[in-house]
Amino acid sequence: MHIYIAKRILQAIPVVLLVTLITFSLVHLMPGDPAAIMAGEDASPETVEMMRKAMGLDQPIHIQYLDWLTGVFQGDLGTSLRDHRSVLPTILQRLPATLNLVVASFIVSFVIGIPVGIISSMRQNTAIDGFSRVFALLGISLPNFWLGLMLMFLFSHTLQWLPASGAGTIYHLIMPAIALGTASAGLITRLTRSSMLEVVRQDYIRTARAKGLSERTVIYKHAMKNAMLPVVTIIGLQLGYRLGGSVIVESVFGYPGIGRFMFNRMLMRDFPMITGNLLMFAFLFIMINLATDIFYGFLDPRIRYD
Repeated sequence: MHIYIAKRILQAIPVVLLVTLITFSLVHLMPGDPAAIMAGEDASPETVEMMRKAMGLDQPIHIQYLDWLTGVFQGDLGTSLRDHRSVLPTILQRLPATLNLVVASFIVSFVIGIPVGIISSMRQNTAIDGFSRVFALLGISLPNFWLGLMLMFLFSHTLQWLPASGAGTIYHLIMPAIALGTASAGLITRLTRSSMLEVVRQDYIRTARAKGLSERTVIYKHAMKNAMLPVVTIIGLQLGYRLGGSVIVESVFGYPGIGRFMFNRMLMRDFPMITGNLLMFAFLFIMINLATDIFYGFLDPRIRYD
């Protein structure tokens, strides 16, 4: 197990390097000159050029990238072009809020998706099955920003049950978590249903029923454990995708997380903050995938990490 984890971490290093290269290049291809933005609209060309030299933007892009990458390996992601704050501490200050939102949305997806998927598979071709399939389709199809606006209109404006924006209490998390987790809930519902339908047709399930075991034991002890392998895969991927989706949801609800912060910095052309945020997202995504692979071994003892 330890050797497997070490190998996966080593394999992740070139992936992270490639992500940093692509991210750094794409960010610097964004329209707009940070030096001109920092100098102000009335600044002379000489002032803008001096600002570019002070910011290191006059160097070739590969030199800028190598300088930035050297700082990354030293734990220094650079300094903001807007307020001159260190990038890494600024990101770490906002990261817990986004992680809370992602975990809350995961709970919404898990609590809704798996039970509904199991019930749907056990009631195949009934009204309950039809309702669950419609729910799954709507969950996948509805844009999370539109759903967030509808939730805000209903529960904040009309009923006045929940705060429309901000953070600090669990009530601030409810609507953003639902808006962010509904799509994953629909996907998990469909995958759980199809996986359970495939498993319950296996010979060992028929044998368990022939032995006189209760339907509850057959489903939750024998079928569900094997049906969860593909579901765990999609849950791990969806957790990573939720990090990216948090950008829109946080902006809709005014939630003070890293996603909304990155969106604002993109508008400001704050290159160090943008690249630092994207690097953090990539690192978290890789760690989530690693944890998903390791969790396979607990679900299926046949999987060996040799």
